[in-house]
Amino acid sequence: MCVLQTLTYTIPEKGVTINIHALNKQFKHVCIFDSNLQANKNQRLQASKIIAVGAVQEIEQNDSDNALEELQQLIDKKKSWLFGYLTYDLKNTIEQLSSENKDGLGFPLLNFFVPKVVIQMYPDSISVIYDDERISKQEAEDIYNLSISPPSPLKGELLPVNEVVIQSKIKRTEYINSVNQLKQHIHKGDIYEVNFCQEFYAKNAVINTVAIFEKLNQISEAPFSAYCKFDNLYALCASPERYLQKRANKLISQPIKGTIKRSVNKAEDEQLKHELQNSNKERSENVMIVDLVRNDFSRIAKTGSVKVEELFGIYSFKQLHQMVSTLSCELKDNANFTDIIKSTFPMGSMTGAPKVSAMKLIEHYESTKRGLYSGAMGYINPEGDFDFNVVIRSILYNSKNNYLSFMVGSAITDKAIAEEEYEECLLKAKAMFEVLQKNN
Repeated sequence: MCVLQTLTYTIPEKGVTINIHALNKQFKHVCIFDSNLQANKNQRLQASKIIAVGAVQEIEQNDSDNALEELQQLIDKKKSWLFGYLTYDLKNTIEQLSSENKDGLGFPLLNFFVPKVVIQMYPDSISVIYDDERISKQEAEDIYNLSISPPSPLKGELLPVNEVVIQSKIKRTEYINSVNQLKQHIHKGDIYEVNFCQEFYAKNAVINTVAIFEKLNQISEAPFSAYCKFDNLYALCASPERYLQKRANKLISQPIKGTIKRSVNKAEDEQLKHELQNSNKERSENVMIVDLVRNDFSRIAKTGSVKVEELFGIYSFKQLHQMVSTLSCELKDNANFTDIIKSTFPMGSMTGAPKVSAMKLIEHYESTKRGLYSGAMGYINPEGDFDFNVVIRSILYNSKNNYLSFMVGSAITDKAIAEEEYEECLLKAKAMFEVLQKNN
């Protein structure tokens, strides 16, 4: 069993920033989770940022039969920090499903690593956690000194080599046609709701991942933002949504269903919030997923412990207002990480209801293998607690084949108007288009 040590540093009055450029040059594995100081009663371990640097051990799994089991063995054996991701296509290990659509990125089913150091940034201090059986105190201090720099403005060109030419995988007319066909499935009773997504992509994209993430994070300030590097695979994430958090025996999920734009005019912005709060369509979408999550939780929860802590909460972010509901349960005593994931993954907000039927239709009507998009990124701590986001509002990049991708989607119900759903997708994609423009 590892022996964890902690170094504590005081944050100077002028503050500090994370030197992601320096970390990228030296390490193949870097994960930075940033809450952007968003007020949240379930904030990630009260730290504003959690950073994992380097890898002393890694699991990269593409075997659909053994992926979760191998990860569970590592969790049980190490009792250490683990950082990584679960792709959407892990669903194929949980249900009798497959993913045959084209994949330009190549993220494995799951990838987790035991970091050399974990850095937790609090309002007035920084903790550096390391395993003294794996690395020395001096190496931990060196990584800290490399990681932390005085505050500085954004530097460098966003696109240092070539301009990103973004293309759409499907045309607007194709999207609208697919939505109307999915509505026919709803009318026939095959499903009640489905999350239908489309891909925007660029080939031969040579990008500065750090500069793009910093710009995306600056304009979004989302509570579940993340910069993650796994060798040549990158996730630049500005997610507003939590998939799951576990603390002791309590499990929390915060699905988002319901979106509306923001306005710079204060009175109009308040009116938009009111419109979202009282939209029958958005409430209908949200409550369907709340019911789905309640059903998922019931499979691993103590009897009578599943609760809806908040229904139809309106949360405001820089780009959008969102409708968020919060659910919780107390876990059965014998429920482990694999049990929890198999009962709840993929998250209902990105599938639909009933979940399996919706996922079959997703595979048929979508044109891209989702991969990491609508999967989850996060960490597991030595006590077995964890926190994972929903990978949305994210730019995904393979620096080996220079393929860049981001996907957006919306919930389709019987009340959906295809043209409006397409516009909602563009609204969600706005920040990602913005940071990929050369002159921003």
